[in-house]
Amino acid sequence: MTARRTVEVLLSRYGTTYAAEAGIRLRNTPQPLYQLLVLSDLLSARIRASVAVAAARALFAHGMRSPDRMIGSTWQQRVDALGEGGYRRYDERTATQLGDGAELLLVEYGGDLRRLRKEADGNLDILRSGLRRTPGMGPAGADIFVREVQAVWPETAPFLDGKALQGAEKLGLPASPAKLARLAEQAEQAEQADDHGPAVLAAALVRAALDKHVVDDVAARA
Repeated sequence: MTARRTVEVLLSRYGTTYAAEAGIRLRNTPQPLYQLLVLSDLLSARIRASVAVAAARALFAHGMRSPDRMIGSTWQQRVDALGEGGYRRYDERTATQLGDGAELLLVEYGGDLRRLRKEADGNLDILRSGLRRTPGMGPAGADIFVREVQAVWPETAPFLDGKALQGAEKLGLPASPAKLARLAEQAEQAEQADDHGPAVLAAALVRAALDKHVVDDVAARA
């Protein structure tokens, strides 16, 4: 079993970003970037990723797709949407944080995270620090955002955080982001697959870190 073959199987089986799973059509425009911020906040809690994704989908289905619409919703509407997605353990606190975070984003950046991108100017420390100003957004949430946004903000790539590298280790892959990115490129060329980029690789590695079934499945097929 070669490292390239392992990555080929991993990408073919689990190569979907969490943003795509949550129904976010990620582009470098304000609304999908805000939706990614919400998703990253939800994913950073001590809760199953599938529940966080379902909660994000429920919020968006109820129209809370922009900071204006989030603020326009009531606290109870946010609680109900989170509960609909199964996000019950943290629903009340998170409902408050979502409202406060949307207000902060509007005040500081006019609701447009591209302004934070411009402010960071390629410096990941500045970017993550700015993201962490969002209520409820800790280091893990900031890393999740960067991990996913590298699909449309190429200056952040290749970004593989500790969780992604943990998945690489479990799969017996190199711990170097650059080496992993090269393996992904080689795997895609060998399979004549679309160039999914490092965001897809990162999401697949995180799934391996979170779920032993993923590791076992890849090992059995590689």
